[in-house]
Amino acid sequence: MQSTPNYVIVRGLKVNVMAGAETKSIFDTAPDEAHEARLDAEAEGDYQAGRVVPHEKVREWLVRLAKGERVPPPGV
Repeated sequence: MQSTPNYVIVRGLKVNVMAGAETKSIFDTAPDEAHEARLDAEAEGDYQAGRVVPHEKVREWLVRLAKGERVPPPGV
């Protein structure tokens, strides 16, 4: 996730936060079923190809981050 003064970007999803405007939840937007299906297929392909990070490695990384260590995320 990246932050800029007026935007938060999470894996290609851009949410515009404007001063004075009513902020709506991303969950109030109807999902794009075709886009969701493509993302699911991509994730399944990554899993089948072994391009995943084991839970234990992610857990260890998060524990280190919680302790204040600046460590890169675990790789595949």
